[in-house]
Amino acid sequence: MSANTSEATLELRPVQFSRLTKRGLLLGLSLPQLLVLATALGIIVTGLYTGGGQGLAWSSPAWASLVVIAWVPVGGRKLIEWAPIVTRWLLRTRAKQTQYRRRVVKPRPAGTLALPGDLAALREWVDPETGAAMIHDPHAQTLTVVCGVAHPAFVLLDPGEQQRRVTGWGRVLAAACRSGRIARIQVQERTLPDSGSGLTEWWREHGHDDGSWAANTYRELIERAGPAGERHATTVSLSLDMRAATRQIRSAGGGMKGAAVVLGQEMQSFQTALRSAELQMTGWLTPGDVALILRTAYDPAAGPALERHGALGRELATAGPVAVNEAWDRLRSDSAHHAVLWISEWPRAQTFPGFLAPLVLTGGVLRSLSLHYLPVRADQAARDLRRKKTEMVADAAQRRKIGQVEDTQATAEYGDVLQQESELTAGHGVLRVVGLVSVSAPTNGELDAAVSQIEQAAIQASCETRRLVGQQAQAFTAAALPLCRPI
Repeated sequence: MSANTSEATLELRPVQFSRLTKRGLLLGLSLPQLLVLATALGIIVTGLYTGGGQGLAWSSPAWASLVVIAWVPVGGRKLIEWAPIVTRWLLRTRAKQTQYRRRVVKPRPAGTLALPGDLAALREWVDPETGAAMIHDPHAQTLTVVCGVAHPAFVLLDPGEQQRRVTGWGRVLAAACRSGRIARIQVQERTLPDSGSGLTEWWREHGHDDGSWAANTYRELIERAGPAGERHATTVSLSLDMRAATRQIRSAGGGMKGAAVVLGQEMQSFQTALRSAELQMTGWLTPGDVALILRTAYDPAAGPALERHGALGRELATAGPVAVNEAWDRLRSDSAHHAVLWISEWPRAQTFPGFLAPLVLTGGVLRSLSLHYLPVRADQAARDLRRKKTEMVADAAQRRKIGQVEDTQATAEYGDVLQQESELTAGHGVLRVVGLVSVSAPTNGELDAAVSQIEQAAIQASCETRRLVGQQAQAFTAAALPLCRPI
């Protein structure tokens, strides 16, 4: 009995993701599609009543165009779904909001971050107890803190250890769902150009530079190979919903001081949960640490030099980019070109933890993988699941009434809803997960090659990626910066 139980405990269990729902408002049609088709139907009826068949023929260019706009897909979206994206892009381009230049001679207000776009509203707050940098968003009413995490290579662990760590991380996310005050959790894993300082420091402490041929060869190898390598860094960002925690903030003194106290409580609980998941937290990031991450995200070429000189580039007031140019499908900032991919489909079949290894371990590409976890309170999740189930049952009845064949995709989505409802009843939390990959390269040609390499790695991980267009600047802040930014 005990032997069988031990073997079952050591077994690595597969997991399955819920499908991205594509169900519309009525019969699979979204609200914009219904409006366009209703307009086309109105034109048809008006043409028939006013001119009969001739009126229908004369009005055919209008209603046929509307039908094409509602039904024809382009780039994975219907034409009508491109309307808001293109309109917003044209308005931003006309208002010259796709370019940013730092005003060097104009001083910035104290406590602000020198970041472009809507990030200019962010404010800095330093926790007096831990010294951690807390980033306040006055528009979204959130307060965000970042911590560094060290962990062993997951793919090198045995199946039992992998399952134990997966279970521990699940408890961390479940605790965030039960809190009700966490707006978002962002896990960011990024590759950085290695400055070689780690190898140099090791050689300085442990090496024997006696002038021999072996010592000279080893020293030259470190000097050449160190800066040419790359390293991985992982951070976890925790964002407090100040609206949901209004009562606790008021009881803690109100204002930013009270919000910092409430966030400090969440930080302690989160740190304890990470420890139980056997994740080693390297500490809450100080303003200097956050400034270094922001600077290297916009200017990767400056990263090795800043790491070799620890006192430089550690001011949040000057951590932002000097210039940013946003194009339709890419972004240019300082020394690099960037493109952001959205993980639109997770593995549909059952897969084992660690399936993202091809994407995480892709070599020779500067990229940042960000997973945004949006916790949903249990009562709200239950209401959403009941509403989805009711709508799906009503849509199925409507399709049977008009004789439409049942869609397999709709059946699979209904099964996902039932599974989520049963797991919620069993005490698990509900999370919405958004995956973004930011790819950086020195030139446009190298960027396209790197994006193709990441897309192939995503296919090996059984994921589907789509390149975001018309919103690259906002997507870059969500993918490359550990600030829990929405998109």
